[in-house]
Amino acid sequence: MLRPRKFKELETKLGYRFKDPALLERALTHASVRGGKVARFDNERLEFIGDRVLGLAIAEALNGQYPDASEGELARRYNRLVRGEACAKVARTIGLGDHLILSESEADSGGRNKTTILADAAEALLGAVFIDGGFEKARGVVHRLWREQSELVPEVAVDAKSALQEWAQGQGLALPRYTVVARNGPDHAPRFTAEVLIAGKAPAQGEGASKRIAEQAAASALLTREGVGAHIGDV
Repeated sequence: MLRPRKFKELETKLGYRFKDPALLERALTHASVRGGKVARFDNERLEFIGDRVLGLAIAEALNGQYPDASEGELARRYNRLVRGEACAKVARTIGLGDHLILSESEADSGGRNKTTILADAAEALLGAVFIDGGFEKARGVVHRLWREQSELVPEVAVDAKSALQEWAQGQGLALPRYTVVARNGPDHAPRFTAEVLIAGKAPAQGEGASKRIAEQAAASALLTREGVGAHIGDV
């Protein structure tokens, strides 16, 4: 397969040259261009693999970097680095959106800058590197591309859901309960609305590109309403 110039540019940013350029092309191909073909022609399966590769690489790095941290602190740092927003930020840093292979309608609707699409593609790239070169190469890509984010978060704030649970317990209230009350949008770019309820308190809602993000937004909304949101870090 002839290696397009744009592939060379992206490989330079990744710090990895593919032995099989077809894997890179597949990692860049969004499901919107599937056109009836089975999933092996787009990046969804590579995303599945890349998600696990990223998780292991980040967990290993944090374990070595913070030998005295508690499991809870490691988990918070981990969640900040593997969540969709972090992956999308890495994708934007390397200009990944310019290289994505999208359907015309998805491209026209701003797909090259959608957080969900960019995050999925970043994970798919890691999956492709893993298949092409093994875990050591994939880990090297993670360390290079995620290093700046890790250094930018020296102290990780408690996420909104954890903060809400801690606040509820401190107030002697029941634990928060979350429900997804709405799901809109196409399968490849859904929008969720979640509601959080604590007995004795009015419910609060939040929206996001995933159930987790929507639940975090709902927790943040309730905390803000109760006057404690200012103490919570970025969710």
